[in-house]
Amino acid sequence: MPAKYVRPYSKGQKNDFNDAEAIAEAVQRPTMKFVATKTAEQLDLQALHRVRERLVSQRTGIINQIRAFMLERGIAVRPGIGFLRTELPTILATRTDALSPRMLRVIEELAGDWRRLDQRIDGLSGEIEALARQDQACSRRMTVPGIGPIISSAMVAAIGTGDVFSKGRDFGALARTGTQADLDGRPHDPRQNLEARQSLPARSVRGRRHGLCWSGSRTGNVTGLKSWIEAAKRLVAPQRAGDRARQQACPHRLGGAG
Repeated sequence: MPAKYVRPYSKGQKNDFNDAEAIAEAVQRPTMKFVATKTAEQLDLQALHRVRERLVSQRTGIINQIRAFMLERGIAVRPGIGFLRTELPTILATRTDALSPRMLRVIEELAGDWRRLDQRIDGLSGEIEALARQDQACSRRMTVPGIGPIISSAMVAAIGTGDVFSKGRDFGALARTGTQADLDGRPHDPRQNLEARQSLPARSVRGRRHGLCWSGSRTGNVTGLKSWIEAAKRLVAPQRAGDRARQQACPHRLGGAG
């Protein structure tokens, strides 16, 4: 059971006796929600994801530090890990006028740490992808558009078969908030749930009233947006014509003059 659901039944000071009494009381509640017990395979897979997440966070810190050191010397690089990876060797070779020998050595050492982290992250990612392709539950999830080996294996490691959810809306709310406290008992910062946020479109425009949905990249898909606007006009025009006809027939009901 999640600890936050058992805590209201605890009385007195926190000790083993009171905790056991609270658990015994909470387990008898007919509406109590239970957490599925993880298998050894799930724990191993979750450990791989947590190690990979830590390494990715460390790599991000090194990249930001390299950018900050170069920016202090007047060298700015376009945002994005790919741009810095491409331009860093050229900067170290040609910008000796702005970077001192000591700073060149520091940045080269940071770049070496970056390469080592890349190797470890690639190794863990390859292992996770291999496990995901061998697992039937992960393979079924990967049939959904936008779900790859990393996200599918993270879902299997966190919730298993998903039997603890009574309906898909519960899991959808959990994925949107990015918290895993109800799954494994430990708090999780939504800002750290990078993989779940990366699985969503960068920008979505939804027309719920007419059942329209358009998704584009961060820079904007002009062609897709124009098509979406034209489709919206074709659906909205008949309804607006009907509203005008009803307003002319019964102006007092639709707020017209009369």
